[in-house]
Amino acid sequence: MPSLGEICRLYRAGERDFRGQNWAGLHLEGIRLEAANLQSIDLRGAVLLGADLSGSNLRGAQLAEAQLQGANLMSVNLGGADLRGANLTQANLSWADLRGANLTRALLTGALLREARLEWAILDDETVLD
Repeated sequence: MPSLGEICRLYRAGERDFRGQNWAGLHLEGIRLEAANLQSIDLRGAVLLGADLSGSNLRGAQLAEAQLQGANLMSVNLGGADLRGANLTQANLSWADLRGANLTRALLTGALLREARLEWAILDDETVLD
């Protein structure tokens, strides 16, 4: 599994394709990966506080129990992503594509959802959308 430093070094060198990688449980607070291809990546339980993933492709990503408080997820493709139990408090999900995403037990208190696409998203009575 790569370290935060290694991921940042690759990104600064121009790498944008990280699809399918296993970053489960990594501490990636404040990481900047704008417009990256993170399709089908495993970020279960990862700590992404204040991360900037704006414009990235996270289609089909595994983000169950991820900590995304204050993250910039503007215009992110999260179609079909697994966000069960994820903490998205104060996250910016404006213009995000969440179609078919699993948001059961997700915490979205104070999250910005302006123009977000939520068709077919899976919500339950434990999903908090305050």
